[in-house]
Amino acid sequence: MSNKSPPPRPAPRLYLATPVVDDPASLLAELPGLLAAADVAAVLLRLKETDQRTMISRIKALAPPVQKAGAALLVDGHPELVARGGADGAHLPGIAALKEALPSLKPDRIAGVGGLTTRHHSMDAGEIGADYLLFGEPDAKGQRPSSQAIAERLDWWAELFEPPCVGFAMSLEEAHEFAASGADFVLVGDFIWADPRGPKAALVEIDAAIKNAHATALAEQEHG
Repeated sequence: MSNKSPPPRPAPRLYLATPVVDDPASLLAELPGLLAAADVAAVLLRLKETDQRTMISRIKALAPPVQKAGAALLVDGHPELVARGGADGAHLPGIAALKEALPSLKPDRIAGVGGLTTRHHSMDAGEIGADYLLFGEPDAKGQRPSSQAIAERLDWWAELFEPPCVGFAMSLEEAHEFAASGADFVLVGDFIWADPRGPKAALVEIDAAIKNAHATALAEQEHG
């Protein structure tokens, strides 16, 4: 048979967004255990806005434990601080910010992008060199598409394009749905940190859910 099906997609991995970091001490204490407990590919550092020197020192404090665990540390915005803080890249809020940041990040660092409201914007981002595309994050007013619409966008992208796609999950159910629909990574944040059982239990549960969703989707493809 000549029409070999493409190799199966690897299981999605977690992308963990931090709380907004002012004093990094408590996060520093917690991160190594979290990163050891689940398959976290990257950590998105959300910094409280303050002076540049303070923000750089916070990146410098948090980069080593993340990188030592084999994950990448990305800064939410602030591409100008990435190299100075020793981070691995930046997550940028839209096409204009991506275009502006690419010269300072490439080729050594990761440039991810979100805020892509249309398929056309998504294709533009892929063409100009985004390392990943994030679908489903809330906008400035806290509005976001339905989880079904996000899953459809992930499915469309995964089917047709090369750069990895990330689904922004706000619950265990969404993480499961996005993993099944084609996300290469699932971004989790606030609901992990707010879990009454603690973030580690939440993260382990999510990791198992996305691996399970992926395995089920693969099995269905094979028997379909």
